[in-house]
Amino acid sequence: MKTTIELPEALFEKAKRQARARKTTLKALIEQGLRMVLAEKHGGPAFTLRDASVGGTGLNPDFKDASWEMVRDTIYRGEGA
Repeated sequence: MKTTIELPEALFEKAKRQARARKTTLKALIEQGLRMVLAEKHGGPAFTLRDASVGGTGLNPDFKDASWEMVRDTIYRGEGA
């Protein structure tokens, strides 16, 4: 597959010098670099949500079958604690 890429001139010159120093081609150097990047694992460690549980006895029985609107309205009135 052929493609065209644009590189800053300084990067291009540095890459050519590196290829010569390694006795390889610029193409091979670019391929190696792409393979290395693609082989890397993405991101850091998996995110773990801290346990932010609070004590209590669970759901207030008054809200067992309540709609969200009832719960919300009660919260905003400051009742049901």
